[in-house]
Amino acid sequence: MECKKDTNLRKCTCTYPGCPRKGICCECLAYHLKSRELPGCCFPPAIESTYDRSFGRFIESVRKG
Repeated sequence: MECKKDTNLRKCTCTYPGCPRKGICCECLAYHLKSRELPGCCFPPAIESTYDRSFGRFIESVRKG
């Protein structure tokens, strides 16, 4: 499968400066799951910018709507 990095970059909401996985969603997801967390694109902007990407924080964000 061909990576669509250019397309992914237009949709990527990650605010972490210098992220080497930006736009490479499969690598990003694998990296975060290995660390028992989710990628920034799973969170609303206000929470994503805190870099707390834990499952617990995700559940809190979903419950608040």
